[in-house]
Amino acid sequence: MVAHEQPDGGSPDAGERFSSKRLDRNWNELLQELRVVQTGTQVITGFLLAAVFQSRFTELDTFQLTTYLCLVVTSVLTTIVGLAPVSLHRYLFRKRAKEMVVAYADRFARLTLVGVAVTVVGIALLIFDFVLGRVWGITVAAAVALLLVVGWIIVPQLARADDRAADADAARH
Repeated sequence: MVAHEQPDGGSPDAGERFSSKRLDRNWNELLQELRVVQTGTQVITGFLLAAVFQSRFTELDTFQLTTYLCLVVTSVLTTIVGLAPVSLHRYLFRKRAKEMVVAYADRFARLTLVGVAVTVVGIALLIFDFVLGRVWGITVAAAVALLLVVGWIIVPQLARADDRAADADAARH
């Protein structure tokens, strides 16, 4: 627990209220994140499904067609996983299982981000491969993957380390 999240009282009731408020806050933050990701995955899935009806779709080679079909599967699965917390919440609503709902929703959100990352990299690969050729497709997909790793993994880990260091400094003073 972070230093600024300590409950005020020592009684079990105060700790329970603190825990409930923390779970409420975590659930609300997860909902905000999931709203953004769900919209994005649905738009990407719609884009992929509409692409099949474009006149140039018949020009895809075997690699591009395979990539496209893998992207459709990944995008659809990502949409399903991204919507899973809604179903989980509905099923466990008023069952005093908020901690479980938050824990599972967090896992679903993380899996959704992996699915979004794979889909975004794959779309970059497919589009650049189709328009400029295989070398460009692979190069741009690798660059997008690198940017995702930096922006979604490395930067948050650095920020977390900075936050922990600031908490440690605050606790010493």
